[in-house]
Amino acid sequence: MERAQERASTEGAAQGPEESATALELLVHGVGGTTPQEMLDDPRTVRITGDDTAAVFRRAEDADAERRPEDYRDRPVPEAYVWCNLTSGNSARALWLLLLPFMVVNLAHWMRPTARGRRRTVRFYGLLVRLAGLTLTVLLVAAACEVALDLAAWQCAGTRACAERHSWLGFLSPDVSDDGWWSRPGRRLAVAALVPALLTGLLWYLSHRTWSAYESQQPISRSPEPDEDTGRTALGRPGFWYGRRLVARLRAAHTAAGLVTVAAALASAAARFDRGPGGPALLDSVGLLLDAALVITAAVVVWVVCRRGRSENRLDEELDEHLVRRLPLAALALLLCAAVYAGWERPGWHSTGRLLGGGTTFGGLALAQGALVIALAVVARLLHRTHPDPRAAMHGLAGPAVAMLACALGGVMSGGVSQRVSDWLDGTGTSIDGPPVLLTWQASVIPVLLLVLLVLCGWLGRRAWQLRRTELGEVELDYPGEPKDTARTRRIATTRALATLTDRGPLIVAVTSTTTLILGAGALLGAWATDKAPGQAAQHAYAFVQGAAETAQALGSWLIGFGFILFVTWGRRAYKDASARRTIGILWDVGTFWPRAAHPFAPPCYAERAVPDLTWRMATWTRATGGRLVLSGHSQGSVLAAAAAWQLKPSVRKRVALLTYGSPLERLYGRWFPAHFGPAALTALHHEVDCWRNLHRLTDPIGGPVRLPGDCGPEVDRAPLKDPLAYGRTAQHPLPAQILGHSDYQADPAFAHERKRLLARLKPDLPGQRPQAESGRSSA
Repeated sequence: MERAQERASTEGAAQGPEESATALELLVHGVGGTTPQEMLDDPRTVRITGDDTAAVFRRAEDADAERRPEDYRDRPVPEAYVWCNLTSGNSARALWLLLLPFMVVNLAHWMRPTARGRRRTVRFYGLLVRLAGLTLTVLLVAAACEVALDLAAWQCAGTRACAERHSWLGFLSPDVSDDGWWSRPGRRLAVAALVPALLTGLLWYLSHRTWSAYESQQPISRSPEPDEDTGRTALGRPGFWYGRRLVARLRAAHTAAGLVTVAAALASAAARFDRGPGGPALLDSVGLLLDAALVITAAVVVWVVCRRGRSENRLDEELDEHLVRRLPLAALALLLCAAVYAGWERPGWHSTGRLLGGGTTFGGLALAQGALVIALAVVARLLHRTHPDPRAAMHGLAGPAVAMLACALGGVMSGGVSQRVSDWLDGTGTSIDGPPVLLTWQASVIPVLLLVLLVLCGWLGRRAWQLRRTELGEVELDYPGEPKDTARTRRIATTRALATLTDRGPLIVAVTSTTTLILGAGALLGAWATDKAPGQAAQHAYAFVQGAAETAQALGSWLIGFGFILFVTWGRRAYKDASARRTIGILWDVGTFWPRAAHPFAPPCYAERAVPDLTWRMATWTRATGGRLVLSGHSQGSVLAAAAAWQLKPSVRKRVALLTYGSPLERLYGRWFPAHFGPAALTALHHEVDCWRNLHRLTDPIGGPVRLPGDCGPEVDRAPLKDPLAYGRTAQHPLPAQILGHSDYQADPAFAHERKRLLARLKPDLPGQRPQAESGRSSA
């Protein structure tokens, strides 16, 4: 295999462009992944370049194709770039489900509307998303503090009945351990603080390790671009796929924020006792100094998050070493000081009720997140009005809506863990007070949200049924002269109707996020106004209101517990089951395409490895052989192909033809990420590559037309392919043809036809001439 790699990578350079007419087809698979054997339709393949994570493969018989150009005059050399292990590899990656809120808020950063000449507004948009990401980190660590410090160490260990049921808490209980040294409230809290502190350290470690494993590949070096808005998509900038400096800064800031949150939970409990009547004056002074240090450190964290965004116009290899190292170490030192301060001997201090500040912390975080989402919506609306895009999802408000969903996911996960741990510790339901009231209110609004979504799904189902009736007639027109088969027609029409539900995604997100914002505000007001659970707060109301409140509270607690168990079960199954890991990998294929610009603890961006891989392969091959190159991408692979083409130098880009099929470039990415895949960006890509053809089907729920404006549309988009290829039994299809939907585009004769046309347009030594617009017809 090593010899095959050497021949493929070096021998092409020995012959000049004039001597080679070899054409290359570089295949890039889509979501879910596949094997090189399946992509190349040959059981014997060799790795040309790459490693076990991502690599380029050829058929064994094509390994030395550069030596035999005469054998490839009528066909290209197929190569397969396999990147599925970047998202669906070993079992440990199933744990990335825990990072889901971080991934979602990171997506909100990239969903900003298209805007030119509004650099300050764009930067402010990014700043707001980064602050929302910071609140999610604090929320996660605060939830860990609620579980470990409040529920376990403060409430359960401080209650005899609860501590006796859980022997592992015995050494922390004053009753069970006969007032042992560790049973003092402050020392109990200091021991419990290890849990959220270790969680913060784990997040730091995962972020650092995944950066080294996935995102540390440098793109091809290019000259820095001017730091000005040129109107081109940012995906073509030299430093877009290398965000080392920003990720390191954010990682340091978020790690420090987590440690400061733990230190604040420790110090605030002890300070409350010290500032009460008869509290020790010396410890009170120490507590004030510690509080001041925590406030200063928190301010520095916010400053670091706000101070700097992404540097995309150049390859930024610098690293703020002093900041990256010293800020987390300073926060860790404060945490140690807080542990010593809380563990100091305080006669007369006993744990009763809930740990003070729990409800205030979660309420303040919910209020801050709501304010950030509203401010983000205002900024997004201003940007959208600058250059309105009629195809943009939610009229430019997709980013704020998705940020709201990220906050809701964080709240549900935090509340779910707290509720389940509380129920587990308090078997009788009477020995401890449980989590803060706000978390109970937030759980109580979940049934209302699900009811709204159920009504929405019913409406969408009705629309799909109506569209299916329309498609019944369209199917008969697409297959004229065929004997009618009612069941066959219905299956095709149903598949087409269901495929259109993807286009309803903006409506679903809009309704869900708006309802979540309203219900979240109601829960916050209810908790602050009553300081009681919904059932208790409605005791003196009408019987119907009281019954509804009690039902919502019980059902919400059950639902959030069921969701948490389902979440853990899914992760456990994915840990053991390779097929389940692949399903989770599909989620990351879509969600982790974008670099970590808003949250450093989000799952790693596989495109920061895949795009440089593809760019290096295309640039080196065209430079070595001067041959023709067709970049062939399916589904998510077409998005990677477009991103890699943007990264090429203009002279190399003009030697590349682009073939996309089942592509979400416009249908998903163009609508949800208009600033980077909007009509202007895709039109520019069409003009910058030598030629581009796109294949799609009406039965495909993911892929669709590129929809370029004017004459560019017919040049790129072929008419929808027939699916199935044959309505009934024919000589070519004696058995019933399968409805393919999103898969197996190569089975359609149109694929080979379009690939042949693209190769004919390209010339070995110089870019081919762009042909006249040709209106495609459906394949037979």
